[in-house]
Amino acid sequence: MSLAFVVFLVLWLIALVGTFIPVVPATALLLIGGVAGVFLQGYSGWQDGVFLAVLVVLTIVSSLADNVASAWGAGKYGGSKQAIWGAVAGSLAGLLLGPLGILVGPLLGAFLAELLLVRRPVDEAARSAFGTLVGLLTGMAAKFVLNFLIGVWALWRFWDPAQGLF
Repeated sequence: MSLAFVVFLVLWLIALVGTFIPVVPATALLLIGGVAGVFLQGYSGWQDGVFLAVLVVLTIVSSLADNVASAWGAGKYGGSKQAIWGAVAGSLAGLLLGPLGILVGPLLGAFLAELLLVRRPVDEAARSAFGTLVGLLTGMAAKFVLNFLIGVWALWRFWDPAQGLF
């Protein structure tokens, strides 16, 4: 097991957990881990260049999947931009409440944004908040799956049982 493998593994595990915590840049951690792994192994030309190029593209796709799903959920149920920002703020506030806060925070944040900022009736605000929550959760799930697959691919790339840790 190489040092590149261990460094990437640690950053990948942090990224997987961080997928559910809005303030952790999960996909950026995967990219940083991939770049660090390549240089720890010793950059070896075009093969590593191709690996890094594909890693950058997959990182961008993972980030976009999260944002597109959030916007889709809000738009499908009539949510506004304020609802999306309210859901993000609610997600951050929800971190203080533990695992339940991750679900309740975005829902409450989007609902309050629709109700107080956009001044929608309660039933419309609730529908919009639900859609925003569906979008956020769909985005998190898509990002988690993509980050998981990126990590497995990169770990396979860095695995070298003959190489020592140092």
